[in-house]
Amino acid sequence: MMDQIKHIPFGGPDKKESSLEQSEIVVLPLCYEANPSYGEGSLNGPIDILVASEQLECMDEETLINWYQARIHTRPLFFPSLTPEKGVQEMKGQAEIILKQHKFLLCLGGDHAITIGPVMAAAELYPEMAVLQVDAHLDLRNQWNGSRLNHACVVRRIMEDVKAPVIQVGIRSFSEEEAIYVKEKGLTPFFAHQISETDDTWIDDVVNLLPEHVYMTIDLDGLDPSEIPGTGTPEPGGLRYRQLVKLVRAVGKNRKVIAADINELAKIEGTQVSEYTAAKIATKLMVYCVIGKKLLTLKPVRCERPNQIR
Repeated sequence: MMDQIKHIPFGGPDKKESSLEQSEIVVLPLCYEANPSYGEGSLNGPIDILVASEQLECMDEETLINWYQARIHTRPLFFPSLTPEKGVQEMKGQAEIILKQHKFLLCLGGDHAITIGPVMAAAELYPEMAVLQVDAHLDLRNQWNGSRLNHACVVRRIMEDVKAPVIQVGIRSFSEEEAIYVKEKGLTPFFAHQISETDDTWIDDVVNLLPEHVYMTIDLDGLDPSEIPGTGTPEPGGLRYRQLVKLVRAVGKNRKVIAADINELAKIEGTQVSEYTAAKIATKLMVYCVIGKKLLTLKPVRCERPNQIR
């Protein structure tokens, strides 16, 4: 049934969607899940986020920007090959189409392996860029479940194959292999237990490590399970939603975020909190990395969705 769904626009069908050519933000749903480590369900993640986005109000509460007025184009659901090598190249190709037109690319996953292809495409256009990773896990294994392109190997592939630096935030779970790699390479992740809930100076430290161009990947298990329980490998002690928003705001203000992805949503039946929060995070990326970046201050207007007014 899922592969019969052709198109779900971000924000719902009531939002007037821009064409690809006229858009400034392009949402690319990547329905991909291969050899998950624990919980399953991220294959449906893009659909669940897009469906939840229809329930969002149009105004950003912090900036009073109406993100509904942004020129957003949502691509049809894309189902890459589940053969990792082929799937990664297919996702790279989809990302290239968008990035070469200088659009802001927002990928929705899928497991974390959806990041590899778009990062490869972005690095070819911006060779000096860095990747900002929000995640519970280091994702530095060289191979996992029979593949070097598994979700547990994402950052290892980016660092070794793409040759892009990665700044890691929210880390609190890793293997002995990964711990040794961190020590050997002199990496300095921002471990979750070192991040204060009352002192935001760590955010400045993150921004100062980033070059001008940034690709941001948000694995939803980077947030605490109390914020997003619907993810394949939840880890206690993660970032709070407001901490993530502050990070997005600071990076968007001080750097050029060229693309981003949100991944590893695994819907829990009977609750919508995880997918709704993920959709809200998507709007924060739009507001702080694209709309607000252009100093686009829009006057409040009617959302034209009276059924959503509470």
